[in-house]
Formats: sequence, C-alpha cells, structure tokens
Amino acid sequence: MKLSIITITFNRCDTLGDTIESVLAQTVPVEHIIVDGGSTDGTMDLVQSYGNKIAKVISGPDKGIYDAMNKGIQLASGDVVGILNADDFYKHNRILERVLTTFEEEEVDSVYGDLEYVDPDRTEKVVRTWHSGHFKHSDFRMGWMPPHPSFFVKKNMYDRYGLYSIQFASAGDYEMMVRLLYKHRISAAYIPEVLVRMRTGGISNRSIWHRLAANAEDRKAWKVNGLKMPFYTTILKPLRKVGQFF
Repeated sequence: MKLSIITITFNRCDTLGDTIESVLAQTVPVEHIIVDGGSTDGTMDLVQSYGNKIAKVISGPDKGIYDAMNKGIQLASGDVVGILNADDFYKHNRILERVLTTFEEEEVDSVYGDLEYVDPDRTEKVVRTWHSGHFKHSDFRMGWMPPHPSFFVKKNMYDRYGLYSIQFASAGDYEMMVRLLYKHRISAAYIPEVLVRMRTGGISNRSIWHRLAANAEDRKAWKVNGLKMPFYTTILKPLRKVGQFF
C-alpha cells in the first residue's frame, strides 16, 4: 500500500523544514508532494535544497488552501492520502508505519488519531491535546470531528466523492469529513495516540469574529450536503475544545 503526503505552504520557510524532516524520518516510503502558493520568502529555495527527496513540487497562485490541497490530491499516486501542512510535523518516525498497518489490518477507508497543539517557538511545549476518541456516526451532531492533519483517506474515496470545496475559507476540511464520514458513512479506524503536532494559531479560532464566521461555515458544510445541522452543533463544536486544555 503506497502513501502520499501533501504539504501546502505559502511563505512558511521558517517552519516548513520541520515538516519535511518529519516526513523524511518516517520508517515507510512516502510520496511527499509540496504545493506552494507562490512564496517569496525563500520557501522554494528550501524545498529545492532537498532535491529528489521530495517526490513532486509545484508552485504558483491558487484559489486558497483547499484549492492547493486539491492540486496535491490530483498529483498523488498513493493508495492513501494524508495532508500535513507547513506548521505541522509527525510526533515520531513510526507514525506513518502505524497508519498503514491500521489500514491493512482494519480494512477501512480512513484512519485518524490525536493531535497536540504546541507553542510555535518551543515545539516541545504542549499547549493542548485533541483526543479524538472512537467514531460514532451520531458524534457529528454533537460537534465532533477528528483533527484534519491526523486524518488519512484512501485515494479512491476522493475519486468517488469529490475533492475539497473551494467555496470555504476555513471549514473545507470539516465539510469534507461531514461528507465522507457522516453523509456517505465511509469506514474509519481510530489510532489512540498523538500522530501530529501542530503549531498554535488556527484560522478559525483567532477571535470571536473568526469563530462566528467559522460557525456560519460549519452550517454551510451541512447545507451543501443536503443535511440539516442541529442548532446545538455549532454550540457544542467549539465547547468540545475546552477539554483539550486539561
């Protein structure tokens, strides 16, 4: 089973090296695809310094982060696709080995795990931990979703159910999970350990206004799939994050 990892980046030369090194350190072969949005900070010089250690690289303007992810998926030749952005890195070098083993042993369409948010400058300092827990279909109504960087999907699921919707600014990953896991009920297996570390500073949580905008996008994620989102889901979804600090 072949694995493709997609990294999207734009002017993240300061953190992208950690991402690349964490992929190169893995104990299984990986097709690493980097999709750059046309960086001007030396990002491409950094990428090019790795030569053929990075399987595929494209750089140029895009229509946002989800358009960039779609470009990567379209380039991917792996049976399984994961997305690891330029602020993220795998916790240790056997993460992807564990992911592939889970796919093979559980015979599922998707695999996910946990995530740690870390201080952007001192990445050994954990700020909070996102424990996903085992998936039940009804959990989406209670505001559940797995952390996107820990979510791995078989490529044929994207072929069957479509790519990321570029009409979303920050909830395209949530919409994809609602579409795959809730609407189409693809099978999933949970790995009860931290797979990814992410530097703090997500788009949807920077202020109350960003949170309100995120709530609107969350509702839209259900609507575009012909689903009715319970009124309490937008309340419970951010509240679930409170427990991540304890």
